[in-house]
Amino acid sequence: MEPRKRSFFERLTGSVNMEEEQEEVRRDSPKGGKKAEWLEEENEGAELAVDVYQTPTDIVVQTMVAGVKPEDLDLTIARDLVTIGGKREDSRNVNEENYFAKELYWGKFSRTISLPQEVEPEEVDAVERHGLLTIRLKKVDKEKKNTIKVKSI
Repeated sequence: MEPRKRSFFERLTGSVNMEEEQEEVRRDSPKGGKKAEWLEEENEGAELAVDVYQTPTDIVVQTMVAGVKPEDLDLTIARDLVTIGGKREDSRNVNEENYFAKELYWGKFSRTISLPQEVEPEEVDAVERHGLLTIRLKKVDKEKKNTIKVKSI
């Protein structure tokens, strides 16, 4: 199918008709069909919203993980990255036609955060309380020095 010719106004201003643009994307998508179906299949998982702040000794990352058991959370810590992953399971058995609104996210989620400075990957404390996950990461102390005595053999 040939693409639609743009109007003079669209060519002049660079604007596009969003409804027609979205229809083209759906039509040209490898999955075809309804927008929601192919979008869900394209996305591997949702991304968590986070707060990241510092104290004099720590970097703190907080995110909402309500409905997720602590044992179902995966945390990976590197010197400059934190990855939080998991899966929120929907245990309800409700037919689609019985919903008035369906906005909660169920399924896999993941987020990788670049940290503003290096942390000690072994010195991490992670606590979930009332759905709020708080991760405290000890900052690398660049001023810390270690004096070593040299032995004679």
